[in-house]
Amino acid sequence: MLMLASRFMAVFLTVGLLVSSHAVAQEKKKVTVLLDWAPTGMHAALHLAKQKGWYDAAGLNVEITDGKGSTGTIQQVAAGQYDVGFAHLGAMAAAVSNGLPVVSIACFMRASDYGLMVPADSGWKKLQDLKGKKVAVAAAAGVAAFFDPYLKASGLTRADFEVVSVDNSVLISTYTSGRADAAISTVAFFLPIVNKIRPSAGILMSEAGLNVPGYGFVVRKGDVDTNAQALRQLIEVNQKAWRYILDGHEDEAIDAVMSQRESLRLDRNIIAGQLKAHIPFFDTPATKGKAIGWQAESDWDVALKTMGTVGMVNATVKPNDMFTNKLIPTP
Repeated sequence: MLMLASRFMAVFLTVGLLVSSHAVAQEKKKVTVLLDWAPTGMHAALHLAKQKGWYDAAGLNVEITDGKGSTGTIQQVAAGQYDVGFAHLGAMAAAVSNGLPVVSIACFMRASDYGLMVPADSGWKKLQDLKGKKVAVAAAAGVAAFFDPYLKASGLTRADFEVVSVDNSVLISTYTSGRADAAISTVAFFLPIVNKIRPSAGILMSEAGLNVPGYGFVVRKGDVDTNAQALRQLIEVNQKAWRYILDGHEDEAIDAVMSQRESLRLDRNIIAGQLKAHIPFFDTPATKGKAIGWQAESDWDVALKTMGTVGMVNATVKPNDMFTNKLIPTP
């Protein structure tokens, strides 16, 4: 009888542990994240946190999906198809101005790398130098929304160029093959890809006075309160991942991207180049010394005024329509 009782107790405890483990797994909050694009160095923190199990440790079941441009990502988040979008916040500002109920809860690349790729030996230093040249633009990319404002801020129009409208998937090949003299894109993303084939330099839109925040998390406005705990945990884990990367662990972050998207056969050197190229855009003067992800009202004020002068946002939108710091954990 004692042996039978002992066996029964062992079975009971084993079943209890299995049920308990299953319950813990079930308690993890699922959070779906849609990126702006296929993996780049800028996404390193997201993938590193996944690889190291930091989301799981925080009680989150985070699902990361590659996107096809910031504009599409923002629209899908607004439609409730994903919980969080990782997208360019300038494109988000335009979407908010057009009535989409979204807001940024964290900005990681707080200065924008939107710009123009030109051949390194061209001698071109500003947009005006390219009058009459072929400029490739991918219509579905978030940066495309800034092309006309960029022209206007530079005192130019589309008539001053031969604009080549292409699909996102062929923007790079269009430029590297020489079918376009220049391409509108994100400098930190673009340069490491094209340099091996066509050595290039970047002309930033900010040099024409078009200053906008860079990349961050975008959510539906209502979720800021209803999903606050999970979103705060998501930000905190990504803060941890970025601190780890900036503390000299870039190689581990790149390993994570490569591992998480092994089937894509990514070029490690390009991912590494993109990660390093994005770091200079991590801060603005107004955000230095603040928690990772924290946004400055003054940066948004400048951005909205800039975008307003070229008709990209309407005059009624304010900085507090665009972002909130209420979910940013402070060290």
